[in-house]
Amino acid sequence: MTTPATRSRENTRARLLDAAAQVFAEVGLDGASVEAVCDRAGFTRGAFYSNFESKDELFLMLAGSVAEQRVSAVRARVEEIAAEGGLSEGCDPVELVQRIMDAGGDDRLGVMLMSEIRIRALRDAQFGAAYLVQEREMVSSIAVIITDIVSVSALELKIPADEAARMLMIIWEGMTVRGAMAGQDSDQLRHSGSEELGRLVQLLLAE
Repeated sequence: MTTPATRSRENTRARLLDAAAQVFAEVGLDGASVEAVCDRAGFTRGAFYSNFESKDELFLMLAGSVAEQRVSAVRARVEEIAAEGGLSEGCDPVELVQRIMDAGGDDRLGVMLMSEIRIRALRDAQFGAAYLVQEREMVSSIAVIITDIVSVSALELKIPADEAARMLMIIWEGMTVRGAMAGQDSDQLRHSGSEELGRLVQLLLAE
C-alpha cells in the first residue's frame, strides 16, 4: 500500500527530474548544477540529497526515464498492431518495422541528453559502469518485445533476440543522433533510421 510519505517522495523525485530536464535543455549537462535544478523545482539542496546521492545519479535516472518512455511507446505500438492483425503470417517485416518506429518517443532533447550522458560515461569509469547496467536493462526490454513479435508471427531470427535487440538499438541511436545534427524536428526524428532498421531486420531474419 502506498503511504502519503511514499507519494510525497515520488512527487519530489518527479519534480526534480522534470526540473533537471528543463535546466539541461537550457544549459546542458555540465551547466545543470544541483543548485539550478533545486531552484527550478522549488526545493532545497537538502530535499535534493534526500532523494539523490549526486547530480550523476539524477541524470542517470533521467536518462533511464527517457529510455523507458521510448520502449513503452514501442511496446504499445506493437500491441496495437497485433490487435489489428498486423503480425499475422505474411506480414512485411520492413513495413512492420516502419509502423512500429512511427511510435518512437524520440525528440531533440532526449537525443541530446543521451548523447551527453554517453560522453560523461566515457570520461568517468564508475558512471560508465552504471550507464552500461542501465543500457543492458533497456536491451533486455527490447529483446522481450522482439520475442513477443516472433512468437505470434511467422518471422524467425538468425540470432538470439538479445543480440538482435542490441544491434537494432545501436543503429537507431546512431541515426537519431545524426538526424538531430542535421536539424531534424521531433516528427522527423521519429522516422529517422526506419529504412536502415528495416534493412537490418531483413539481414537478421531467416530465409
